[in-house]
Amino acid sequence: MHASSGSSVNLRFALPTGPLSAFVTTYYCTDVVCTAAEPWLEDHLHPEWANLRFLARTEAHSVIGTGKLAACPAFTVTGPTSRAARFRMHSGRSWGIGLLPEGWARLFAAPVGDYADRFVDGLADPVFAAFAPLAEALAASDGDRAAELALIAAHVERLFAQARPADPAIAALTAALLDHDVVSVAELATRLGMTVRSLERLSRRAFGFPPKLLLRRQRFLRSLARFMLDPSLKWLGALDGHYHDQSHFVRDFRRFMGMSPSEYARLDKPLLVAAAQARMAVAGEAVQGLHRPRVAPAP
Repeated sequence: MHASSGSSVNLRFALPTGPLSAFVTTYYCTDVVCTAAEPWLEDHLHPEWANLRFLARTEAHSVIGTGKLAACPAFTVTGPTSRAARFRMHSGRSWGIGLLPEGWARLFAAPVGDYADRFVDGLADPVFAAFAPLAEALAASDGDRAAELALIAAHVERLFAQARPADPAIAALTAALLDHDVVSVAELATRLGMTVRSLERLSRRAFGFPPKLLLRRQRFLRSLARFMLDPSLKWLGALDGHYHDQSHFVRDFRRFMGMSPSEYARLDKPLLVAAAQARMAVAGEAVQGLHRPRVAPAP
């Protein structure tokens, strides 16, 4: 329940099965009930990996970074982000599929860098044509959550069964970015056994951003996740150990969220607080950018 308005939000996360956990973070369902007094539930989404969102049974608006809110298409594809997205949603249900960098590379021919920090109409872009039948099926669903989840999981499994081969370099860079002890581009290049120039090309093509920015984003997300799970820590208690001081963190916060930490702390966060807690319980990480792939052991 959103205490200030009487609106409510219910988020449920589910993990993909078996080998798909190397490519998909979660499937997630968002049910929102708004009031006549406040017909929108609004929040600021932190930077994350790519997401496919199915919004035919609700209405939503968003903007990544600064600018005016724009209507989200019924099937919205959002690339990886390095800036907060202001997002608002009417009463209704949406479904989402979170993709790790290697998941995008296996499913789609276009480099993810072409979609960084923006969202597009998945039904109008031929790159995402394979998901059009799923979008239509969810729009026509009778509202049974379990049946809709089964529909999503079966569709994704079919697509990955026909997908491009996995790229070990993308998986290796994902793992390195999740290593708290890797703090420099040179360390990333050494870990992957490639030159800095090759790392830059891989990073922009498959992750959407240069490696230095990705390292900054990971450091920031580690701090944000701690605060989201336990706001009583205050910012000083939530800071990642690789920040030199609080002013260093404030600069990163403004870069990624477009506001100061104190401004953000004062905001209502009806979607993000609920998502962080529900996601942590199911997936073990409060934010998608820190998600660790789980690969089923070989039989």
